[in-house]
Amino acid sequence: MIGTGIFTSLGFQVGDLKTGFAIMALWFVGGVCALCGALSYAVLGAALPRSGGEYHFLSEIYHPAVGFLAGWVSATVGFAAPVALAAMAFGTYLAGVIPNVNPLIFSLAIVWITTLFLLRNVKVGSAFQDASTILKVALIVVVVAAGIFVSRAQNISFLPAPGDGALIASAPFAVSLVYVMYAYSGWNASTYIVGEMRDPARSIPLSVGLGTLLVMVLYLAVNAVFLHSTPAGEMAGKVEVGLIAGRHLFGAAGGKIMAVLICAGLVSSVSAMMWIGPRVTMTMGEDLRALSFLARKTQFGIPVPATLVQFAIVNVLLLTSTFDKVLTYVQFALQFCSFLTVLGVIVLRSRRPALPRPYKTWGYPLTPLLFLAISFWMLIHILRSNPKESLAGLATMALGLVVYFLSPKTEPTPVPLPTAK
Repeated sequence: MIGTGIFTSLGFQVGDLKTGFAIMALWFVGGVCALCGALSYAVLGAALPRSGGEYHFLSEIYHPAVGFLAGWVSATVGFAAPVALAAMAFGTYLAGVIPNVNPLIFSLAIVWITTLFLLRNVKVGSAFQDASTILKVALIVVVVAAGIFVSRAQNISFLPAPGDGALIASAPFAVSLVYVMYAYSGWNASTYIVGEMRDPARSIPLSVGLGTLLVMVLYLAVNAVFLHSTPAGEMAGKVEVGLIAGRHLFGAAGGKIMAVLICAGLVSSVSAMMWIGPRVTMTMGEDLRALSFLARKTQFGIPVPATLVQFAIVNVLLLTSTFDKVLTYVQFALQFCSFLTVLGVIVLRSRRPALPRPYKTWGYPLTPLLFLAISFWMLIHILRSNPKESLAGLATMALGLVVYFLSPKTEPTPVPLPTAK
């Protein structure tokens, strides 16, 4: 879960949300939404124990075409857009360390270098992935600790003030949730590998529930430190909030060191998603004859055509879109798929009441209903505030349905696809 979002999101929130309480409420509401979604996904993972996440759940609950829609979103933009976002953040942070260089050059360079490496070597360095994750958690802990001893605190209060209620109910608050939900994305990751778990009924609720709670605490703490130590005006509209806050916490040199460490974590995000995404596309190529060229792989198991397709999409996003537009575009589509999945918890209870449920959603039906209410509220405001990006997300899903119905199937039932955010 801990990735690009926590080091990039705050700058797009402080402009519209002027109080510390409103911003903390934003991250708390996002965490509650993610936790309710995680607990809802847990009951589906335990009741339908097969890897694939939304692809498998939606196929079982509604129709294979709906499951394919979720797989299509993941295969086309679900991985490519987060790669582009991580690369954009990487370029912006590195440009803060090495000035007078266009951040786009760094963004393109990291994508090209990573892709060339993955096309030549099937091993992506799992030790590096694990180490970078530990690095990101450790970095957040250090930032929070440093925030306790900051010498020049900002004049900001985290207690509720007059007008905060109206601000929390406003459209800017709902739209800002896009960035927060992107930062929390990954809360459902363990449901994509249900088939590989020994005891999914116990493992899934523990992993998604405790994991989301831990990340919520870390996110609230690090955002409080950023606001406490750094003038909001300096962060407004900026991607590199970690670098800006790092200068106030550790000085100019310390801020650059912090930026380099964040860049290392972003490299792991780019490499992981550039490795996993093409495997999803390759599986879709095995299911549909029209996409069969994507199923080709080398003798070492490297899906070259699928990798090059994702590589091309990432480059188009980098060259044509800004960070906030890419994020809105992909998050609308992904949140819509999550909405359908959590709604499926209620639908499944009605359609298959006798289905064994080793784990029952805590707080049902309030838990899924709360997720659905927050998600629907957010999606409506995104559609109104960013119609082009939202409609582009819907168009991407519609194209997936067209591909599904026009393509002959090579298997009678879909093969589940793993996805990640």
